[in-house]
Amino acid sequence: MSHHAAASATAPRPARRLARRLPVVGGIAAGSVLLLAGPAFAHVSVQPMGAAAKGGYATVNFKVPNERDDSSTVKLEVTLPTDHPLASAMPESVPGWKVEVTKAKLPKPIEMEGEKITEAPTKITWTADGKGVEPGRFQQFPVSVGQLPKDADQLVFKALQTYDDKKVVRWIEPTKDGAPEPENPAPVLKLTAATEDGHGSADAKNGAQDSTTAAADKDVPDSDTTARVLAVVGILVGIAGIGLGLFAGRRRNA
Repeated sequence: MSHHAAASATAPRPARRLARRLPVVGGIAAGSVLLLAGPAFAHVSVQPMGAAAKGGYATVNFKVPNERDDSSTVKLEVTLPTDHPLASAMPESVPGWKVEVTKAKLPKPIEMEGEKITEAPTKITWTADGKGVEPGRFQQFPVSVGQLPKDADQLVFKALQTYDDKKVVRWIEPTKDGAPEPENPAPVLKLTAATEDGHGSADAKNGAQDSTTAAADKDVPDSDTTARVLAVVGILVGIAGIGLGLFAGRRRNA
């Protein structure tokens, strides 16, 4: 009998059982990493580039991550709010995408800078000319909007995300205060208090910094998913360390 075989035969049974179970624990934990790194954390959102103050104008970004690993996003439809209609919505040109703004007559005219507005944009549609948003990537769609309402704290933009296999994800569910986030939340733009000039103009320096950050983020994976995965990896390392410590301790006691 070899020295290795003799050592195995004389090792206490609990230690041998623990050694056999460690690979199983590691496999289960690794599976958890894959699950937590999945697409549940990515959704269409809207963020201002600078400030989005009540009564003013703002440039906002609709951020569209690709939440699937087997197809690309080729279309985005954003419905503009009807409870607080926007008189103006001008999308910025995005390479590789066609854009169309749909307008409709308002049931009740709104007044902006002394003029009555009877027609307003109701939907913006981006359609990919090429590959679209490929797996593991995201795209930002900037839009200049205004005049923002003075009597609201937020604006809700419902969105439809279409993939090249014709699957559509409907980001239209409302988010309620104090309740868990829904599976497919609608993008929400938070509005800030108006500035002293009454127009809610954003600080130029902050706006430039936000634009630079947005451009740099295009080559970086979604930060929320990355942070969560790293946290889980840290937990797994801790579990493995505890298991090895128990195994070594039991061998010394034996």
